[in-house]
Amino acid sequence: MSPDDCLFCRIAAGEIEADLVAEEDDWIAFRDISPQAPTHVLVVPRRHLATLDDLEADEPLAGALFGAAARIARDEDLVEGGYRVVVNCGAGAGQSVFHLHLHLLGGRRFTWPPG
Repeated sequence: MSPDDCLFCRIAAGEIEADLVAEEDDWIAFRDISPQAPTHVLVVPRRHLATLDDLEADEPLAGALFGAAARIARDEDLVEGGYRVVVNCGAGAGQSVFHLHLHLLGGRRFTWPPG
């Protein structure tokens, strides 16, 4: 998939509107259009990376993405009640948009194991 065809690349470029939560030079965060929890934010690198496998060589970006999730969780008042950060890698794990993204979920009780 090329960045021109990628939904999240187009959102990051401002071509498609999204409910923006936060952004920095290398990532953007917006509310999921099909939330699975009262708070469901996607943290997405601006650069197109299809899956988590493609992030392996970029530890600074990995840190930025997870740091963003933690900061947004704090800003959304999720820390005291707990929250979950999920990365689906591949179709068999439930990834439906092949642009790496972290799901930040909170505002309800979660069970283990998931799915």
